Amino acid sequence: MKRHTTYLLTLTLVMLATASTFAQNGPGFGRGRGPGGGGPGFGRGMGRGAQQHGQGPGGEHAGDDRHEEDHVVFQFLLENHKKIKRTVKELPNGVETLTESDVPEIAAKIKEHVEWMEYRVENTNPIRMRDPLFAEIFKHTDKIKMVHEDTDNGVKVIETSDDPYVATLIQAHAKAVSGFVERGFAEAMKNHPVPGKEMTKPSEPSHPIIANYGAVVKLANAAQQPRPGTKLLVDLTKGGDADKLNSGLEKVARYLNIYAGGGAEPADAQIAVVFHGDATQLVLNADAYSAMFKTEGNPNLDLLHQLHEAGVELYVCGQSLISKGSQPDDVAVFVDTAVSALTAVVNLQADGYAYLPMAK
Repeated sequence: MKRHTTYLLTLTLVMLATASTFAQNGPGFGRGRGPGGGGPGFGRGMGRGAQQHGQGPGGEHAGDDRHEEDHVVFQFLLENHKKIKRTVKELPNGVETLTESDVPEIAAKIKEHVEWMEYRVENTNPIRMRDPLFAEIFKHTDKIKMVHEDTDNGVKVIETSDDPYVATLIQAHAKAVSGFVERGFAEAMKNHPVPGKEMTKPSEPSHPIIANYGAVVKLANAAQQPRPGTKLLVDLTKGGDADKLNSGLEKVARYLNIYAGGGAEPADAQIAVVFHGDATQLVLNADAYSAMFKTEGNPNLDLLHQLHEAGVELYVCGQSLISKGSQPDDVAVFVDTAVSALTAVVNLQADGYAYLPMAK
């Protein structure tokens, strides 16, 4: 009986402690300071809450409790952009804007959006960081003064800065927002340039390692850069006109050029190609190819030789080769005849090669 009483007392204390914590923090709400204070999603502000979104792809800051709600409000305003009216007056040091709607629900969302955007500016709590203009603005929030005043149908905002450069950012941002109001999602899908800075343009096409084939452009700041040590298996079955270069083979050249010069730094890569199906005869020597297709030589041999010189492993399926009327002796000297495409593909995958089929 004494043990039972002790258990009940302990359980009661745990329940009281849990209830106290729940009352202080609330379910999933933040404990920071920010606009609002009532309904779900507002909690007590934008501080640390139970649900954290973390750092998203491309530097998009989603690590606050309000991020998802702001996203939903923004989507709602874009969907209803035709029912929003907006005027912008440029000031010497910024802008004065008036954004309104005759629809009460939309007007309320405009006010909510502006209130939280003002909070983000004051606290350097960024959003839409994939857009160059927005990313640049949030670098200078300490120099921005933003004051808003609710109207019956929306919000009037005065946004200024004593820094001339930041003032131009504010004016550019106002134009971007006017674009959202005018065009909705079509404008929201765009990157907006930073005033005075041209958007990064890709370099001219080049052939870093395979001359005259598979041109690439250098994209030093792009995502998913080539990784050193990549092992790639190209399973090539694509056919084509006998008197023209096989387009699938040229893609292989492009892959080499990408790793050699498409990214920020060259990355070594091991590439193997297995020919079978309609691509089997691409690897025939000039005489054998001409006899089979009535052409003047094999239009694929120059590229095949360059790939070989660049270290690409070239294998042709022996079963396909013989079934199509050729022999291993008919194959170009730098191409190896495998027992079958099956064994070549299985063995290379077992050796850590990533599989890439190329049938079209």
